[in-house]
Amino acid sequence: MTASDSPPRILVVDNDPIACEGLREVLRTHAYDTATALNAQEALAALADAERPQDDRAARPFGLVITDLNLPGTDGTELLRRIRGRHPDVVVIVLTAYGTIEAAVNAIKLGAFDYLTHPLVEEELLALLDKAMRHGALISQNHHLRRQLDDRFALDNIVGRDPRMQRIYDLVEAVAPTKTSVLMTGESGTGKSLIARAIHQRSPLRDKPFIEISCGSIPETLLESELFGHVKGAFTGAHADKVGRFLAADGGTIFLDEINSASPGMQLKLLRVLQEKRFEPVGSTKTVEVNVRVVLASNEPLEQLVAHGQFRQDLYYRINVVKIELPPLRDRLTDVPVLAGHFLEKQSRAAGREILGFSPDAMAALQRYSYPGNVRELENIVERAVVLCHGPKVGVEDLPPTVVENRPGQMALLHHRHEDGDPIPWNGQTLAEALEAQERRIILAALNTNNWNRNQTAAQLGINRTTLYKKIRAFRLDEYPQAG
Repeated sequence: MTASDSPPRILVVDNDPIACEGLREVLRTHAYDTATALNAQEALAALADAERPQDDRAARPFGLVITDLNLPGTDGTELLRRIRGRHPDVVVIVLTAYGTIEAAVNAIKLGAFDYLTHPLVEEELLALLDKAMRHGALISQNHHLRRQLDDRFALDNIVGRDPRMQRIYDLVEAVAPTKTSVLMTGESGTGKSLIARAIHQRSPLRDKPFIEISCGSIPETLLESELFGHVKGAFTGAHADKVGRFLAADGGTIFLDEINSASPGMQLKLLRVLQEKRFEPVGSTKTVEVNVRVVLASNEPLEQLVAHGQFRQDLYYRINVVKIELPPLRDRLTDVPVLAGHFLEKQSRAAGREILGFSPDAMAALQRYSYPGNVRELENIVERAVVLCHGPKVGVEDLPPTVVENRPGQMALLHHRHEDGDPIPWNGQTLAEALEAQERRIILAALNTNNWNRNQTAAQLGINRTTLYKKIRAFRLDEYPQAG
């Protein structure tokens, strides 16, 4: 049934031709497009024919079936089963006599929307039809949204023709129907979140929650509460109970991104949840049990962290069941044209514009660039180009200078030198003030290059994560929009 302005077609099924035609006439007087069938076989044939594409037929598919339970051969209950299996969008109302209400109730358990008893009362019939149509519109809307999700996270929309990406698609197809834990590795921006959602969307848990959390973006003191929840009064500021992400994902999938940033204490708690499927919220002695599928991701090689004692070996072996390694975009530059085309179509549609592609020079520049921000950076580059483009195609002038000049983005600031050897200008600052300003610029450049991944930024700058957090707060960098 669709949610269009015109009412759905109705199929009346009754082995009594007079009753069948009588109900059909009543419905016609209220502008319902109605057809009839005298048995289950005729009904199923009519439903199938109405859904079969025929250019010369103006009739629409049926949205509602009103069927008597007492049919010859295949009875109304079996007809209901077959309709639910073959035509899940169709709403079914069953008709029954006063003496067989129990059969009608059983039909509702099998998926019928409701029942009516003989003799029919016209007002009751019309009121029930109105409810059934609204119910059918919701069903159709939900199925439409589900199809949109399928399209959004179908593997053919995770763009890439590189053989390594093709092997990843095969892994996703193989692991999605299971409840096996999945570990993804790869640099920031390579598409780990999209792969995680695709695994969930293609799994039996697709109708259950998908909860995503970036462990590296949450301060260590708050991460436990975010994951496991807390009770009122557990700590200063805990004014009410809070449900954690694991409980919110119960029955579905939880995606733990940047798992490499978890502290040793948090790693131990995660190990217990993975093994026992239970935990205690912060400040509570009550054990909570959950049934979740866990997908994890790291933007650093966990093997090296294990070797250096920075990641628990037992947790690593527990999560390293199926491993998916996403290559950086610079290692699969042959995918740049198809990725850029995909993003161009997406961004042009969102902007309500018609841009036909990229000029040869623009595409050559895109294929020369090294993409420190990976696929995410390419998408941002294309989005910018769509905004700036004034011609039928994206030109070199619409691309960022860093791409055209083939420079590695903001990190160029870290290695800046005056080519002519002139001294750096001095504006009267003290040495401490000048050094502080330069330090602020360097940290901001590194954060932007790493898409605000604090762990990766700290590692590249050679400082620990706590020091980086302190400097972000001191320089008020957390007020930047990208910081969220």
